Amino acid sequence: MSMDGFNGELWNEFQWEAHLNEVEKKSEQLRKFIESDVKGNVPRWITLLKESLSEDDAFEAYVEEELLMDEAYFPEDEDDWEDEDEFDDEDFLFGLDEFDEFPDAEDDDDFDAGEEWKSLSEDFALSDNGSLDNLGLFRDARFYAVDILKWAESVPPKNQDKVFLEFVGDSLKIAAKLAGGYSFGFEQEFLGANIAYTKKALRFANQSLEMMRKLKTKSFFTKQSYAEFNGRLFELRNDIGVYVQDLRDRFNNSVD
Repeated sequence: MSMDGFNGELWNEFQWEAHLNEVEKKSEQLRKFIESDVKGNVPRWITLLKESLSEDDAFEAYVEEELLMDEAYFPEDEDDWEDEDEFDDEDFLFGLDEFDEFPDAEDDDDFDAGEEWKSLSEDFALSDNGSLDNLGLFRDARFYAVDILKWAESVPPKNQDKVFLEFVGDSLKIAAKLAGGYSFGFEQEFLGANIAYTKKALRFANQSLEMMRKLKTKSFFTKQSYAEFNGRLFELRNDIGVYVQDLRDRFNNSVD
């Protein structure tokens, strides 16, 4: 994100959260505009699985689309915050190919040998010079989401009810919202946005835990798979909660 303040006011997490809620409403309208399934009966992750070569590719495409949808409604210039023009869907579609994709593993060779150790550290990840892929919390959410996609493919389409579809979608959104927050960075003026996005990741983690319990009673999981997924999601949810508090501490310390 490249915005530089809004009339000199420092937004907190709640002001950002209210704005993000409006952004999400517009994103949903845009999503309906660009998707072939105009009735919205087919979740996007199912379409991406059919179009992708692997679950990893489907996950990356899903997160990239989620970030693009939201980013379309964040003005690039400071003055635009006072008077936002109506968004032109065609202009957005024209610029889709400008989005930076997730870095490939091969790109690691681009690091200077003396800087590689620093770039891979967790402390470095929690800075504006860090990399999302080096954030341990995001890696956990990513691996979890990819494994959920692999599991979802084993469920026959006739058994994929509303709870199942929402569970898989929310499992993917955990990582997507973490990525959205990370994209704002850790500077004081944007920490509120980072926190607001991360709180949404926490909400989707809680929703996923609740839906997982419902799916257990419907025998979607084996005893072993339920124990594994539930344990991973429970730990992920707790880690996100700690991360939210860490970000809040950063924000509060920066304004003292």
